[in-house]
Amino acid sequence: MKFRPTEEIIIKKITTCQQFLAQGTSTANCTFQGIDFSELKVNWATHDLNNTSFLGCILPESQQLILQEKGAQIFEHPINLPYQPFRTALYNWQELVEGTDTSRDLNIYQHFSKYRFNPPIQEALWQRIHDHSMDEALRDLLMFDEEGMTAKKCVGFMGGHSTLRTDTYYKKAALTAKLLTEAGYFLVSGGGPGIMEAANLGAYLAHHSNADLSKAIKILSKAPSYQDEAYHQQALEVLEKYPKGQASLAIPTWFYGHEPSNLFATQIAKYFSNSIREDTLLAICLYGVVFAPGSAGTTQEIFMDATQNHYGTFNYYSPMVFLSTARYEVQTVIFPLLRQLAWGKPYYNLLYLSDEPKEIVRFIKQHPPLKK
Repeated sequence: MKFRPTEEIIIKKITTCQQFLAQGTSTANCTFQGIDFSELKVNWATHDLNNTSFLGCILPESQQLILQEKGAQIFEHPINLPYQPFRTALYNWQELVEGTDTSRDLNIYQHFSKYRFNPPIQEALWQRIHDHSMDEALRDLLMFDEEGMTAKKCVGFMGGHSTLRTDTYYKKAALTAKLLTEAGYFLVSGGGPGIMEAANLGAYLAHHSNADLSKAIKILSKAPSYQDEAYHQQALEVLEKYPKGQASLAIPTWFYGHEPSNLFATQIAKYFSNSIREDTLLAICLYGVVFAPGSAGTTQEIFMDATQNHYGTFNYYSPMVFLSTARYEVQTVIFPLLRQLAWGKPYYNLLYLSDEPKEIVRFIKQHPPLKK
């Protein structure tokens, strides 16, 4: 399983590092990531460093010499990169939007765009290492057990990135996400605008009143499209009005970096590879995915999720819920088609179609993931 716990020892926090070294445990086969050793006095000469790696650590020259002599692998943070390949945690939106002339998010996107389709080997390696760091951070956040189930009950939201903040299904998606979060689920979106923003907004305002959610959407609706100049400013106004919200996760990508990340997810796993990002998003949402109206991208994600369910790829069968009878039964025949595809399979009874947020929440509560 992609996120099943591993036996390797990875140490990412300085306090954990201090405790680990003080115990006298063997450092063979260990990986130290993002640790600042400049103020730690470690006698590496007494440690077994067989197959030991140091990724993006700050190491005084005296320590580096000993480590190299004993065969440790040292990978320093590359210079002139606008991103840290050896991250030890997810992003937050404040970190991504910070910057003087341009934001960190934009700087990374502009750098990525230069190598978008054919990166040189070193750039490709740094990007892959960065995305693996995102995988590791998600493993820490969601806490997978030996069978691949998460401690957090993740429910994903998919839908159109161009859905306006004034759209009926923006409001329905936000309310559905709010109710699911209040019921104890952990909301996950693709991190962009449209339905993705609606989902993170609804989760953020869980345990506020529905009237508060309506007020927030009214503020956002002054700039309904992500292409509007005041798009981010209206989101900041909502955050100023409601400074405390519930946690949720966004999983965006710099492949679509021209789309602004929404500001309502509290934790962000941003990837360079869109294919890994989409597969990951669906893989972790074991308690179900809600599909609001969308276009080609959403349709692709529907059948990616159906494939994971069809074969039980990640050890469980999960609900697939469709928010819009008009979109999925009239304008398209996606829902009837999936019912035919799923006939005789364990996930047949996990398919559901509705226009009502409360009914969707009820269905997900009544249909937990099925073990393969």
